[in-house]
Amino acid sequence: MRVVPCLLGALLAAALAGCHPGTPNPSGTDAAQSQQKGYHLRGKIVSTNPAAAQVTVDHQAIPGLMDAMTMPYKVLDPSTLAELHPGDLITARVLVDQTADGPANARLDTIVVVAQARPDYRPPVTYHVPAPGELVPDFHLLNQSGKPIHLAQFRGRAVLLTFIYTRCPLADFCPRMSSNFAEIDRALAPDKALYRKTHLLSVSFDPKYDTPTVLRSYGGAHTGRFTDEDFAHWDFAAPSLADLSKLEQYFDVGVTGDSANPSSIQHSLSTVLIGKDGKVIAWYPTNDWKVPAVLEQLKQAAAA
Repeated sequence: MRVVPCLLGALLAAALAGCHPGTPNPSGTDAAQSQQKGYHLRGKIVSTNPAAAQVTVDHQAIPGLMDAMTMPYKVLDPSTLAELHPGDLITARVLVDQTADGPANARLDTIVVVAQARPDYRPPVTYHVPAPGELVPDFHLLNQSGKPIHLAQFRGRAVLLTFIYTRCPLADFCPRMSSNFAEIDRALAPDKALYRKTHLLSVSFDPKYDTPTVLRSYGGAHTGRFTDEDFAHWDFAAPSLADLSKLEQYFDVGVTGDSANPSSIQHSLSTVLIGKDGKVIAWYPTNDWKVPAVLEQLKQAAAA
């Protein structure tokens, strides 16, 4: 693992050949003409530099962007640096500008601490990564109709489960998950037999705000059937506050921030395909999974 001393110039070139201080960073007209793209990062905090609004991260490979390495990143919200400490494990979104010279101007957004290194700051939490073949615990939830449900009741159906909160302001996070699920719901509906063998479940990690009434309104809007929606195929539900952390830890959903201030909530993503036997088939930890591919996996799981 090597440390890249600067962030100027194209990131892909830096990842392969080192960073060149003389290479300009896109700005002004060039920056306006560039297109922004996001990637999923997972790694360990090496150091923070509040004066420069910068954090150095030893991270895993970022598919489509760069190999595993240790390098500094600008932080879009400098206030988050106070919550980060060397040794903390994080997930984050890496935003880069797509320019004619390649990806540039990397910065971090939606930073979530998934395991903390300082026990005197907060007790460390171990997050579990869902693995194919393992039996999913029988978590209990309250759905959009105010009805208690639990995961084991869906045995015999292939279940696609994801995490959201209804006030999420980032179009490529919760809204994208809900739009993807709506597309899958519409694709399955014409085949009544297949529809009965599958189920969709959107779980909120904001149970204080996402009450059954809120989830019912949100869900009806996303299915497009509004008050006519019967939610027979797609549940919107939330755990109790007592069960929330266990659910987040099992499905590797890191959440930081205060429910009283929705703009302060930062979170990672987690979508899981569960087979008819209640066991994990596949886990999608980012927002880049494609509807056609997951839809096909869901159909295969239902037919198994």
